[in-house]
Amino acid sequence: MQFFIDSADTEEIKQAQAMGLLDGVTTNPSLVAKTGRKFKEVLEEIVEIVDGPISAEVVSTDAKGMLKEAREYASIHENIVIKIPMIVEGLKALKVCVEENIKTNITLVFSASQALMVGKIGATYVSPFVGRLDDISTDGMELIQQIRTIYDNYAFETQILVASIRHPIHLVQSALIGADVATIPFQVIQQLAKHPLTDIGLEKFLKDWEKVPS
Repeated sequence: MQFFIDSADTEEIKQAQAMGLLDGVTTNPSLVAKTGRKFKEVLEEIVEIVDGPISAEVVSTDAKGMLKEAREYASIHENIVIKIPMIVEGLKALKVCVEENIKTNITLVFSASQALMVGKIGATYVSPFVGRLDDISTDGMELIQQIRTIYDNYAFETQILVASIRHPIHLVQSALIGADVATIPFQVIQQLAKHPLTDIGLEKFLKDWEKVPS
């Protein structure tokens, strides 16, 4: 499984990169807005930090506008992946992007039928949002299982990129199902390494080491 960080904060991205786990980055308008910086400037810095897929989201809601943004962002660096919302106009833009060999990530996916369309057209990634489904008392991980089954049935090459991950259990469940990628907030990346028994064990080892003659 590949690990992406869901962030536009370059300091967070640098810290995650230093851990040796990072395969790519996903951004969105909300994350970029938090930085207070120009989007293009942020993207140009991120591609210098991480040598992997970097998702940049369009904000137009019509296919023509989406394609204009897609071509502009894709020209920044070969690692840029264009995030397109799962709407009818987005599917139209996706079709053209596939024809032009522009890498794509279809975002805001909440159903197996949406994912089926995305895989059939040939997106690079599909991003189902598990946490937001959990928020409305729906099992987000069940959707990941459904998509995995459908994509395996038809040998779709679209990669399943699990998004809206809220805690380490989401990540482990995604890995057990066989998702291709998880995009993870920095806080959750830090949680992955933590366990109370690890902390207790380390504390005991260090206390015992103090008894060892120097």
